[in-house]
Amino acid sequence: MPNIKSAKKRVKYIAKHTARNTAVRSSVKTAIKRFRSVAESGDMDQAQEQFKKAVSAIDKAAKKGVIHKNTAARKKSRLAKALNVTD
Repeated sequence: MPNIKSAKKRVKYIAKHTARNTAVRSSVKTAIKRFRSVAESGDMDQAQEQFKKAVSAIDKAAKKGVIHKNTAARKKSRLAKALNVTD
């Protein structure tokens, strides 16, 4: 446990940001899972809608710095590839 006042504040700050990052990562994973399950079922209209939601979640995570921009690009690319394969 830190003794210095600024270090104590930093612990609180880190805990808050860790919680936010975890929530954002979780929402990205959930959006991707929803897309993949719909894409496998073959419903293209629903898959297109879930694709947009997943890409939006990925972009928001990258903008907030939760995931790296290249990671976001890779995830979006793989989702687009999965969407086009199911067409």
